[in-house]
This record gives sequence, C-alpha cells and structure tokens, in this order.
Amino acid sequence: MSCSQICLDPLFRRRSLALAVVLFFVAFADGNLTAQTLWNPVGPAGGDARSLAMVPGQPNHLYLGTTNSWIYESVDQGVSWHRLAKIVPTEDVVLDSILVDAANPSVVFAGGWKAEERDGGLWQSRDGGKQWKAVDALRGQSVFSLTQAPSNPSLLFVGTLEGIFRSSDEGASWQLISPPGSPEIHEIESLAVDPVDPKIVYAGTWHLPWKTTDGGKTWKNIKKGVIEDSDVFSIIVDPVKPRTIFLSACSGIYKSESAGDLFHKIAGIPASARRTRVLRQDPENRQVVYAGTTEGLYKTIDGGKSFQRMTGPDVLVNDVFVDPENSDRVLLATDRGGVLASNDGGTTFVPANHGFSGRKVAALLVDRTNPAKLYAGVVNDKSYGGVFVSTDGGATWDQIDEAAGGGLDGRDVFVLAQAADGTVLAGTNHGLFALAADNRADSKDAPPATHDTPNSDPVWQPRNTIANTVIKAATETHNGEHVNVEKQVRNPAFDLESRVNALDLSGDVWLASTGFGLLTSRDQGTTWQGGPVMGSNAYLSVTAHGALMAAARSDGVVLSTDSGQTWMPMGIPTMLTRIHRVAFSADGTLWLGAREGVYFTHDRGKTWQWIQRLPFRDVDDLYYDAALDKVLVSSRTSDQIYLIDPKTATWKMWQTGSRIALVRAAGGHVVAASLYTGVLIEPQAVAALAGK
Repeated sequence: MSCSQICLDPLFRRRSLALAVVLFFVAFADGNLTAQTLWNPVGPAGGDARSLAMVPGQPNHLYLGTTNSWIYESVDQGVSWHRLAKIVPTEDVVLDSILVDAANPSVVFAGGWKAEERDGGLWQSRDGGKQWKAVDALRGQSVFSLTQAPSNPSLLFVGTLEGIFRSSDEGASWQLISPPGSPEIHEIESLAVDPVDPKIVYAGTWHLPWKTTDGGKTWKNIKKGVIEDSDVFSIIVDPVKPRTIFLSACSGIYKSESAGDLFHKIAGIPASARRTRVLRQDPENRQVVYAGTTEGLYKTIDGGKSFQRMTGPDVLVNDVFVDPENSDRVLLATDRGGVLASNDGGTTFVPANHGFSGRKVAALLVDRTNPAKLYAGVVNDKSYGGVFVSTDGGATWDQIDEAAGGGLDGRDVFVLAQAADGTVLAGTNHGLFALAADNRADSKDAPPATHDTPNSDPVWQPRNTIANTVIKAATETHNGEHVNVEKQVRNPAFDLESRVNALDLSGDVWLASTGFGLLTSRDQGTTWQGGPVMGSNAYLSVTAHGALMAAARSDGVVLSTDSGQTWMPMGIPTMLTRIHRVAFSADGTLWLGAREGVYFTHDRGKTWQWIQRLPFRDVDDLYYDAALDKVLVSSRTSDQIYLIDPKTATWKMWQTGSRIALVRAAGGHVVAASLYTGVLIEPQAVAALAGK
C-alpha cells in the first residue's frame, strides 16, 4: 500500500403561497449605532492551537498561532495568553508558522493558509506582533513552512503550494528557488537549513523529501530508505552534527546520519500513529527528540533508538516548544485541547489556556434564575468538548464532567435549553441528554451515589425514548358478533439516534426538532412522540407560545394549535429562499429569520412585514428574550448583532469583532457564541454578570 493511500490529505487537515408582503420601514433605534468596542472573549478556554514561537533569548516571551487568523502572546512562558493581533479581517487563516527574527526580535513573520481554498500568505510585523502587513510577493500563497538560516539571519525561506521562496534581505524581496512549475518540488510542508552552510536546504513535500547544496540551483531527491510517496511533515537538522537529520512523514519517523543520502525508519512508534506533524529536538540534550503525532506525543532519550508515548492517544499535536534554558518545560499546541504544559519533561501535562479560546460554540444558554450562570455547548472538540458551565458570568469555565452513569461521550452539542424546573437539556449529534435541575444525578435512571460519584457531581442522562401512540383498527367479538373497532395502541419504543437541531422547553409540552422529525414530550422528556411532518424531517427551528407551536425547515413553516398533536402548513413570503429560525414574541407574533432578512406576522402567516433597513440579510439565528422583550438577531457571515424591539420594530446594533453563531441576553447584558473564539461578552459586562 502506498503512503498516499494511508495518509490523510494534508490540505484537508489543514411551497410557496403568493402572499402580500408589507415592506416595513425601520428607523435607527436611539438615532445611532452602539459603541464599536470589540467584545471580550471569555472562554471556554482551549480549542485549536497550531504553532508556537519564542522570542530569541526570552523563553518567557512566546507567540501562539491559531486557526482563526489570531495571534496570541504570552509573557509568562505560556501560563497565560492574551490576544495580540488579527492578521487579516477574516477568521479563516490557519497560522501554522511563526518566526521571530533572530537578529531583531521586534520583527515577526507569520505564514498561513486557508483550509478550503488555495490561498493564504506571509505577513510581517515590525513592532513585536501588534501590527501586520502582508508580504506582496507571497500574497495569495498557501504558506505551510517558514524558517531562517541559523548562520545568516538575513536569509529566510518559505514553503508554499507553488514551491520554495528565499529572501536574502530580511524579507524585503523574495525569489522562487525551486524549479518553476516543477511536477515534484511543490506543496512544501517542511523546511530546514544546515546550521553552518545556508546553501544546504532540505524540503519536505507531500511526496518525499528534497535537498539542495547550492542554494536552490539544483535539487536532489533524498528518498533512499523512505517509503514511496511519503508526505514529509517535519525536518530537523542536528545543530552540532548536521549530517544527522530526522524527518517525519505519514509513514513514520526516519533518521539519517549521512546528510540525507540514506534514511532508516525508526522503530517504537506504532504504525497507527502515521502522521507525525512535528519533530523538536531538546536544545540542552540533543539525544532527546519529541515527536508530535495525531495520536499523542512521543519522546526519545537515546537519539531515536526507541520512542515512548508521553500522552494519551487523543492528543493531536501540531507543535512542540522546549524551553532552551529549562528542558523540563515543554509546551504543546494541540487540536481541541489548546496549549498543554509540562514541567517534568513531558511526563505529565496540564492545560495552559488561560486567556485563549479557539472554541466553536454552537449552543449558549443563560440560566433562568441566575444570569451569571452560563452554559456553552461546543462542536468538533470530542472529549475536550461537550458542555461547559460558568457561574461567574464567563470569567471562569468548567467542563461538565461525564461522571459514571452518564455522559456526552464526545458528542457535538448543537442546542441547549432549560425547562421551568431548571432541568437543562442538551441536543447533540446523537440524541438528547438531560442535566437535573440541581446538577445532581438524582433521576430514577441514575446510579446510586458512591464515594467515587457523589450526589453533587453533574451527570448527563439520555432522554431519547420515542414511544408513539397510534390508532389501529382491529376486529373484536362482542355478543357473538365480529365488529371493527379502533384503538389507541403504543408502538414498540425505540431510542432516538439522530441529530437534534432545536428545542423549546418553555411550556408544559416540550418540543424538539430532530433528524427523526418533530417530537413532543408531555412527561419532561421521559418519552417523546412524533416523527416526520408534512413528509419532512428536516426542521431546523422550533418555537412555542402555549399550545401554539411553529417549526421551520429551509423551505417552509408548519403550525400547530394543539401542542404538536396536529400540524398544518403556514403561508410564507414567496421570495424566501432559505429559512433558518422562527420565534414567538410575548404577544404571539411569529418572527422569522431567513437568507433575505427578518420578517414577522401578527396573523399566523396571512400577511408578513419585513425589517427592510436591517444592514445584513443572511440571518442564521433569531431568538426572543422575554426579560428584555427583544428579538436577538445574528448572522454567521457577520460580526454584527441586532436587538429588535418587537413593539416598534426598531433596532440596536453591536459589532463584536468575531463571526457570531447566536446571541442571548443575561441580566440586562448581551452574550454571544462565536464561530471561532468561544463566548463573547458585551464590553464591561463581565463584572456586572459576575456580581449578580
């Protein structure tokens, strides 16, 4: 089997009724937009961290590259972080490479790429990372590697999808030194420069390693001993014995003691850990080499003769930093777990994410009785994700433990809702789960409390039983005669296994939109009834106002006047191309968020009014907050959020600085779930929330 068959692609890693629509002119609320101060990201801490870089001679001063165009800075050796700069306005650049100029630490370079397109670039800062400017010569290039010649800081090298670029004047100008249009030397994932001779450069591609000894005039394939078609993710050259080279590939780790003329594969790392993304040599002890893989961190203390795994297999390592003045201090940049820190040479690790959040928050809930208590549900983070809770307005967060007897088991969380009794329900990619009102495992399904699982531990319990009652005809004998009768019978119960898109627990009857269809529960989630409605199970949003219920799919809305027992189609504006959300306000007005903007109806769909002057149209989330008496609106394509007064249809706007998934109100303030930077708090709101 070739390596291309067993390696993950590196770039991948990396109905309408004709209705009269009333156009409604809306004035600016309060006459102006609100202040434009960027909102504060408050967590949950962690997420995707991609690269680490140290200021030369200052191991306490570190930079952190992310997947969302942000660069973070630490001045306490990674104990805490703060957002330093966003290199581009968008949030889609993966910053895999950061380089601090060895000759001038105020000069910092950052290389990045975009996951879904051949785009990216190289950016330069001359003030320690506060302000950044794109390097014109590499504009639009997907940059995967970046290095500086150890013997000549004026020489910089960059690896892109096109090839290898070199600058001989500290980044002022660049030239391509790999053959233009080469069918072999492109997609440069890794670079290394000889510590003595800067004309010797090693390049790892998505198809084997290459070497030049004359500054790029000629190149030689150095594949002897390497499995064919190996993606070479990392190359390191011993700083004292430059003929000793390590390289990592999707097929394993290799070592050469002949400057790349011959490699041999190192034993000790199991075949399943094929993608070793980074190699890092201990500056104090060159026999120690760390290998960051997609299945944990490995370490050798004998120059590669043997490796030992230092973490669990769930740790996906993107970069490794070893303190040159204290080799016991090791930092990892990881997927999902953010930054992990060790003070014992990698034997144990703890999270080091204070101030850093790269979370994708898909669900956000404010506690009914305590606005300082927030719940956040995240996606894509497996065992590092699930649901987090803050009791101090977002200042600190705790992952809700998956205690014995129940848990989310790494499920993605798409919706959170709370019932009148305080019960929290989480809708996941694989069913529904409930957290008891007092965060105790005291339901009838929970296991008895033990010394190891005290009653105070929060436990998620599944609430996935679907038990439908149907009318069936049967023939019975009465007084010697056969008669046909209809009876209500309950079909065999089964468990919901599909994704949950939306929940409304505001009334006595709970309502859920799932991959199985629309479901209702009249026993607080113990059992659910329902299924496809109008032939569809693709409902994205639900809302309830007493016995009146509505549910939206992308191309239509259905209405129920009997708490979900029966449903009927509802008239919608003919110009709508995609509906995302529906919500009832206090007087029973139904609000609708769609690609074309925000609409509302007072008469159950006979006529609709349109918020015509709302600056953005592609509305992804729309939510009515009863305490504020406001409709909260956001779009995933924008960093703006809006609060609409349902009585006057006027609105206020905030600009958050991050793309938003949804918005909620907490004690008179506004909080938002962002797509890439965790939970955001309205400026100066954290202290107020925490004090409530």
